[in-house]
Amino acid sequence: MSASPQPSRRLFLGMAAATPLAVTGALTLGAGTAHAADSAYVMCYFTESPSGNGTDYGLHLAVSPDSLDWTPLNQNNPLVTPTAGALGLRDPFILRKQDGTFVVLATDLKGTDWSYVSQYVHVWNSTDLRTFTGYHRLKLHDMNTHSWAPEAFWDAGRGQYALIYSAVNGSGHNVIMVNYTTDFLTASAPQVFFDPGYDVIDGNMAVGVGGVNYLYFKKNQTLVGARSTSLAPGSFTEFSTGVAQGGTEAPTLVKSLTSNTWYLWGDTYTPNGVFYAWQSSSLSAGTWTPLDQRSYTQPLNSKHCGIATITATEYANLLSRWGAPAWNRLKSYNFPARYIRHANNVGRIDPYPFDPYADSQWKLVPGLADGSAVSFQSVNYPTRYLRHYNYQLRLDADDGTSTFAGDATFHRTAGLADAGWSSFRSYNNPTRYIRHADYVLRIDPVSTTTERQDATFRVGH
Repeated sequence: MSASPQPSRRLFLGMAAATPLAVTGALTLGAGTAHAADSAYVMCYFTESPSGNGTDYGLHLAVSPDSLDWTPLNQNNPLVTPTAGALGLRDPFILRKQDGTFVVLATDLKGTDWSYVSQYVHVWNSTDLRTFTGYHRLKLHDMNTHSWAPEAFWDAGRGQYALIYSAVNGSGHNVIMVNYTTDFLTASAPQVFFDPGYDVIDGNMAVGVGGVNYLYFKKNQTLVGARSTSLAPGSFTEFSTGVAQGGTEAPTLVKSLTSNTWYLWGDTYTPNGVFYAWQSSSLSAGTWTPLDQRSYTQPLNSKHCGIATITATEYANLLSRWGAPAWNRLKSYNFPARYIRHANNVGRIDPYPFDPYADSQWKLVPGLADGSAVSFQSVNYPTRYLRHYNYQLRLDADDGTSTFAGDATFHRTAGLADAGWSSFRSYNNPTRYIRHADYVLRIDPVSTTTERQDATFRVGH
């Protein structure tokens, strides 16, 4: 994405092209009732950054033990990239099939040309999400339109998988289509799955929840749900209260593996690339409460996520195969939309996303003055470290002196506002902690509730 905001695909609707920022999401408890032993989650996504330097239209994965805080795999680089069609993907989706293996589906589109015509979707097979085989494109229709945000679920009554996606049919607006398949190699003729009479994209399903099936989708700039006791095309009726945070698309329903909580993720395009999440104890109620951004952290530059459940072994094997990032990002406790970064060599907290995004990436290395402490090494300026000077934090090159080493060394402690987070006490000014003041970082004595919040950060990715 360029530095200036891109128009939403919504502006292109009516040109026989809408947007592919659709949803993905794994069918949890309904979205594809995975293994009973599942205890963790995998997210698939592509990436876009304000400058474009972090934009990649390949398949990215991240893992999480709780579906809220995510660890990108392979240093947030793609694991596989399409080699046919547009040579890029959007809107990836992971489904665990009936035999326990996975299929990955994605929109055949690289970039943001919403007028691009593709009657196909990308398909990969995988036994473990560590290797991907059988790549091909699956043709879904003959219309002069797209096949956005493909997603699939098992229709037990038919004994087939239903593959849903958004396309502009003879109605002149986007509807959600469906094709049926047993192998993702060939598919039945397309049918209209859901057409409420207005433009809809980004369908996401939760199947068989209390005897009801739920379909969430993008309506205008909001996320809305429909439901049916059947999986028959044309049987779904809108029922929920819409939710949004700015222009929002790509709904993803996720069921907690440890409680009765459901989460609804959405991807915004105003600003582009920020995920928001809502929670509910009942899908049937159709109402959602926003989650505090302290509660969740999306992968860096992630767009259009899909989430599936995995076993503890699969979680461990994915981390073993691809590794956790060698860098971290630090989120502010009391301004959780903001992350520690350097800008013009000044340490500060700014709202995510920003350009260049690498300003927020840090290697927490053994402290230059004390190996039991930490120093913050810049990823994009690796000879430079975050240090205090006249109590303000700035990015400077290591001059090899003991003064610099002391200024750049901090003891990591339990968070002063939340012991599950972290605070950082100055090595050579031990009564002072890193905190933000007017969004600028400095080291200060900390005593008040606000100061403790200012000095608390989440170390993640």
